[in-house]
Amino acid sequence: MVFEKINSKVVKVDVGQAGGVVARKGAMLFYTGQVHFTPHQIPGAGGMPGMSGMGAIAGMAGRMMRGEHEATMLAEGHGQVHYGFAGLAVHIIDMPQGGTVTADASRTLGYTAGIQASIISMTAHSSGGGGGRGGGFMGALRGAATGALTGDGMFTTQLQGMGSVVLLAHGEVLEIQVGGQYPVFVDPQAFVGTFGNVQTQLKSKVGWRDAVGKGAGEAMQMECQGQGIVFVQASEQKL
Repeated sequence: MVFEKINSKVVKVDVGQAGGVVARKGAMLFYTGQVHFTPHQIPGAGGMPGMSGMGAIAGMAGRMMRGEHEATMLAEGHGQVHYGFAGLAVHIIDMPQGGTVTADASRTLGYTAGIQASIISMTAHSSGGGGGRGGGFMGALRGAATGALTGDGMFTTQLQGMGSVVLLAHGEVLEIQVGGQYPVFVDPQAFVGTFGNVQTQLKSKVGWRDAVGKGAGEAMQMECQGQGIVFVQASEQKL
């Protein structure tokens, strides 16, 4: 285990043992030893794939992609660093054999430097690569609708490789297994992220007229299918 939970809101990590740690700017609480910090950025944050020639939609997508990336700092050297952010609960995901975590940048506290980070569209994550129905104008609208309900944008952050990731949430995080006979349905505002090969899709469970006056969890739900885990916070409060 690379990150050690000190309490429900703080983690500790030996930077030298971890091979470096990338964490959101402002999350470092204190450290001991010889540790230095440098600005870090996810490479290749360009425009949205498949949106070329779509004018204003492509421009909006590009701005949202750039906004998805929270400012981060790379910690290297030898010593122990304590991280926490805004009094939010922390949840550690260890991937010693490798894996994929998908979560909005605002819900990511940090991760070991060996993990590869990239920005993907919510449309691609929702479509699961099937049928080609995820792209274009309607795909952008679906991604925007999902982002509006979850508090995320049209884009989200994907973390792949061997190492550890720390997520942020309001309250304790539940790990719900995905891959049984039936899909898992999650309140979009309680949705934190996924681990493994999990596809998400926003679904309306009631009619439009019935949805008026109801919360997001009653009117709209996030359908999760595939194989893996969906992380759910014990709150509908956005970060």
